[in-house]
Amino acid sequence: MWFAPWLDRMKSELEKVLAVFLTEAEEQLVTLEQDLLALEACPGPDTLRAVFRTVHTLKGGTAAMGFTEAVELAHTLEDLLTRLEAGALVLHSGLGTLLLQAVDALRELVGLRPAAEPDLRLPAKEVHRILASTVEAARPISQPAENGCAERTEMSPEAPATRERTLRVGMDRLDRMLDLTGEISIAQGRLAAMLARAHHYTPRQLQEAHREANRLYLDLQELVMKVRMVPIGRTFQTFARTVRDLSQAMGKRVRLEVSGEDVEVDTTVTELIRDPLTHLVRNAMDHGLETPEVRQARGKDPTGTLALRAFHDSGSIVIQISEDGAGLDRERIAARARECGLLDPNETPSDAELFSTIFEPGFSTARCITELSGRGVGMDVVKRNVELLRGTISVDTWPDQGTTFTLRLPLTLSIIEGFSVGVGEETYVIPLENVLECVELPRDESRPGRTGSINLRGAPLPYLRLREHFLLGGELPPRENIVVISHGPGRAGIAVDTLLGQGQTVIKPLGKLCQGLPGLAGSTLLGDGRVALILDVPTLLQQALKVAPPAATT
Repeated sequence: MWFAPWLDRMKSELEKVLAVFLTEAEEQLVTLEQDLLALEACPGPDTLRAVFRTVHTLKGGTAAMGFTEAVELAHTLEDLLTRLEAGALVLHSGLGTLLLQAVDALRELVGLRPAAEPDLRLPAKEVHRILASTVEAARPISQPAENGCAERTEMSPEAPATRERTLRVGMDRLDRMLDLTGEISIAQGRLAAMLARAHHYTPRQLQEAHREANRLYLDLQELVMKVRMVPIGRTFQTFARTVRDLSQAMGKRVRLEVSGEDVEVDTTVTELIRDPLTHLVRNAMDHGLETPEVRQARGKDPTGTLALRAFHDSGSIVIQISEDGAGLDRERIAARARECGLLDPNETPSDAELFSTIFEPGFSTARCITELSGRGVGMDVVKRNVELLRGTISVDTWPDQGTTFTLRLPLTLSIIEGFSVGVGEETYVIPLENVLECVELPRDESRPGRTGSINLRGAPLPYLRLREHFLLGGELPPRENIVVISHGPGRAGIAVDTLLGQGQTVIKPLGKLCQGLPGLAGSTLLGDGRVALILDVPTLLQQALKVAPPAATT
């Protein structure tokens, strides 16, 4: 039909409008949740009016997009807020929970993921029913004689404060980026003109022109990376609701302390780290912190402390989740690890080795299964997700004083310093942060096969031969090199043909043919147009340590 293309264009435009609405709605709902938590902690008219303005703005947006049920729920929520302001209702913990559940219901009705724990949520229709009943049960609000309008007219919505959506960029940075692109264009044009008349210039002049263009490019790259940096505090804010809900559900008193909210990290890191942090917070609430009665019996403050900290260290971001609970039970963990075959019966592991077993699949010391824990699923996923971010996780614990989980993550996921190696005709890149040193594989210790072990300054070093691991075939070169890598407490070597040196590497996703292959984390383009594969160091390290034969003796 003649109007079919027009309908397709309309549908495409509506999808774009819906995407913008959902972004704005999520921002407004996060603001609403934070304001409700602030209102519960310290009630006041200013906070109440801020809540009302956000609800009113959200109601207008949902009405424009046709979310009828969300509009009705928001209207009922406005009625309840009006009664709160007039004193017909008193805010208590039960009503605070209901208001927060209304936020989750609004998320559900517009197609967003609710923030509360699944077992603590109510269906949207049930929340609306309880809200309406609460409004009806409140005493009627007197109408002013002058104009017959309710007090609600004084709470007319104002323009919401400017807030960061998914990613905001200051105009000064955009202006600088525009200036740099212009300078790069000029520098490239100058270099192209010089190359076209290369016989008129000395090699030194051509090299200097290339260096100038490259310097401008690096300035632009650095600025783009800074644009992607956002404060980690936006991620930390969401856990105020999690701690509040879980403490009420478990009968525990918990104080949340947050520091380092202004520490900046790549926006992709903040998105991917949210689920691991959520599990660690839940784990601390369930396993670590005791009930008020137990804490009092141990001479501790009945209110436990859960701390989220972030800071920069040596080019990385460090995130710590700490609690002042009972600490990990070393004896129980050791007994469970022996039951699971993770430790030999007569083995006496160090604390680092012992506590690393809690990250193994299926490991759990919980005596009973609850909604929050006991199934042995979670900590291994946390570790894997952190390693996918090229990060590490470690644990420190003190009896009756608490436990701290430390996550060390890269500031960005798009560009890394890499060390390139060659195997046959292929090139591979190892993240430089995992490279300790390079040594030549001694001829007398070189053996055919996928794995081996050498004596490195009196200590055995297992290694993995990339040629055999990736089934590249071909003859071994007369001389092989070992790149010594580390990840956490582990250390091993990777046997390669040639060492090509270090440089910046732009990470690209793996193609479909390479996805799922063990030992690969991504790809990158080389200067000559060829594709190089980026190695997954934790996986290769695990392979080397698992099957390496004993070291040769000297």
